[in-house]
Amino acid sequence: MKERIAVYPGSFDPITNGHLDVIGRALKIFDKLVIAVLENGNKECLFSSKERADMIKDATKGMRVEVESFSGLLVDYLRKKKTSLVVRGLRAVSDFDHEFQMAIANKKLEPETETIFILTDKEYFYLSSTTVKELARNKADVKDFVPKNVQAALEKKFSRL
Repeated sequence: MKERIAVYPGSFDPITNGHLDVIGRALKIFDKLVIAVLENGNKECLFSSKERADMIKDATKGMRVEVESFSGLLVDYLRKKKTSLVVRGLRAVSDFDHEFQMAIANKKLEPETETIFILTDKEYFYLSSTTVKELARNKADVKDFVPKNVQAALEKKFSRL
């Protein structure tokens, strides 16, 4: 039987407990999840793609995941990984519009592409990397929102600013 592999792309700047919730849920469906860290997104990131990938690797130790950075079109990356399955996390209805547009664009570029939307637990509906960075920048405790390694990286990053 062929291994079912999906790609979970994103900036993950930084990875949050909400992302980890989506990863855990996706691993109930797929044999393996490739977490694809976007290198050259339209966003200016706090952490480099290598730092983000390293934080994800540390936070997902023991899980059936592979972590890589990528740039360019997602459909090209999917071809390289020999899969057509994409996982996207949704926090609330407000996420759906953008994610749906991206899923349709990917399907137009590569008709075999299938996007699977996974809702986060209600505990994480409000949580975003942007919120976490803003809290950490203002010296708030983010231990309930991110893995310990990410909390330490945020504290180190913002102690220098």
